[in-house]
Amino acid sequence: MEIIKLRDEFIKLGQALKAAGFVDSGVEAKEYIVQGLVLVNGEVETRRGRKLYDGDEVVFDGDKISIQK
Repeated sequence: MEIIKLRDEFIKLGQALKAAGFVDSGVEAKEYIVQGLVLVNGEVETRRGRKLYDGDEVVFDGDKISIQK
């Protein structure tokens, strides 16, 4: 599981996937997100700009990202 420490109040979903090293670019992140391959807190999320806050969990391709303050 990757842990992303928030520098601000939130991080956007596409940025989180890139920061965790799961994708190489924002375009690649967008492709996976719009295809419905990314879960946020157990639900499919199709918005790349979805804001993630402390305590949120992202699952992509069996890997998890935990968002922490």
